[in-house]
Amino acid sequence: MNRDIIQNLREDYTSATLSEKDVVANPINQFENWFKAALDGKVNEPNAMTLATATTNGLPSARIMLLKDFHQDGFIFYTNYLSRKGKDLAKNPRAALLFFWPELQRQVRIEGTVEKLSRETSERYFYTRPKGSQVGAVISPQSQEIASRDILEKKWTELEEVYAESAVPKPAHWGGYILKPNLIEFWQGRTSRLHDRIVYKRADKNTWKIVRLAP
Repeated sequence: MNRDIIQNLREDYTSATLSEKDVVANPINQFENWFKAALDGKVNEPNAMTLATATTNGLPSARIMLLKDFHQDGFIFYTNYLSRKGKDLAKNPRAALLFFWPELQRQVRIEGTVEKLSRETSERYFYTRPKGSQVGAVISPQSQEIASRDILEKKWTELEEVYAESAVPKPAHWGGYILKPNLIEFWQGRTSRLHDRIVYKRADKNTWKIVRLAP
């Protein structure tokens, strides 16, 4: 492979601009505006996001997750509590989210603290999932080493039969989190890499300071 290809990969962003006058006072409302634009713009999986966590000694890890809801309190996702991310969050309940919508030449970066959702909230969402996904949540020892895929497929087939005519009980090791933001950055790609970056920093419970960052 010709490595020159990599360093010459670039795109000049010219589709839109972003100024302090373009945004609303509340960053959750601003996120909702941009999320609606992503839906209207037919962005592929607009709720796909990178979730970054870290151990107590600062070892980071990141993975793609799906946003499942958001409101004024924060951003909601679901996972296995015993996974690597779950173990990170149990000891270091701080995380970052990143949305990238290339079709709109936009990013949203979010930092904050993370809390578990109630069991009742997690159960309500669990039973909206396809039954196969419910079974998958029960059988998968997420992030642990396994001997082969065959082990998972055998367990999945067995439990699918067990629960063919009944509900799958939500496993205790699976549920939701909410990331409560203290910083949200809206990034709009611009020409010559002079991108627009508008950041909301939490001043207190109901107030946000809006600043511009250099690209």
